[in-house]
Amino acid sequence: MKIIIVENELYLAQSIASKLGENGFETEIFSSIKEAMESSGDVYLLSTNLPGQNTAPLITKFQDKIIILMVNYINNDTVSEPLKLGARDYIVKPFMIEELLRKIEHYQEYQQLKRHTEFYRHYIDDLLKDITIDIDIDITKFNTPLIIQTNYQRLVDKVVFEYAQHHDRLLSFVPLSDKDWKEKIETSPKEALLYLTEIHTLKKAEKEKLLEMLKPRNFILCATCEIESDYETITLNADSKLYDQNEILTIDDYVKFIVNSFQYKFPDTELSKKLGISRKSLWEKRKKYGLFKKK
Repeated sequence: MKIIIVENELYLAQSIASKLGENGFETEIFSSIKEAMESSGDVYLLSTNLPGQNTAPLITKFQDKIIILMVNYINNDTVSEPLKLGARDYIVKPFMIEELLRKIEHYQEYQQLKRHTEFYRHYIDDLLKDITIDIDIDITKFNTPLIIQTNYQRLVDKVVFEYAQHHDRLLSFVPLSDKDWKEKIETSPKEALLYLTEIHTLKKAEKEKLLEMLKPRNFILCATCEIESDYETITLNADSKLYDQNEILTIDDYVKFIVNSFQYKFPDTELSKKLGISRKSLWEKRKKYGLFKKK
């Protein structure tokens, strides 16, 4: 990690750089904003006591980096306005190097968590992109706690992620096939929306225990089997499920899946050939299951 120090007091800048170097950081010193504009670093230690110099351009340019202000005193110009522009934090001179290191470590962890969150969000969006929510209900207006009965968990996955994203809710995922599902529920943040799946793996007594545990919590429970409870329950079924490698489909379900998934990519002649059936047989199955192309 490289730290850029923007400070016109050379002795102070060299002292900071030396101590950071002892802690394994690469550093580079600039005495002016103009010079630092062409720099490349991960963290910027920016002095706000640079006579005749405007820090705003540098903060604006590197706002996606970790910018920590080094200030002599706190006021609107030295702290409030730079923070609005994108600086992360500030530290008052003189300061202990340990205090600065704690701030750097904190924002390092924050940046790493942010990158991880972005990665998983993109991954989930890509994983669920081919699932169509074809229902008349506005999923953003669901009332929780809620049980959703379905023939396809991935459909509910997409509903829950879109609901949480719309309401900016923290999700806590608890697959009930895990042996420690009780501990996961108990230790999940109270403000989190619990998303529970695989209730079919629980015995009757365990299901009763689960529903009792959930009484004080806010949750969405995905169920691929019927559940008797006092909680609001809705049914969301998919006409065409995506194929999971750990799932065995009936022949009819497989044909429906293939036709629905690929009928706009291949002509019927090629589609029937890939299915190993005649065009007439494909037409008969279209008629039987209502699988005609939408114009």
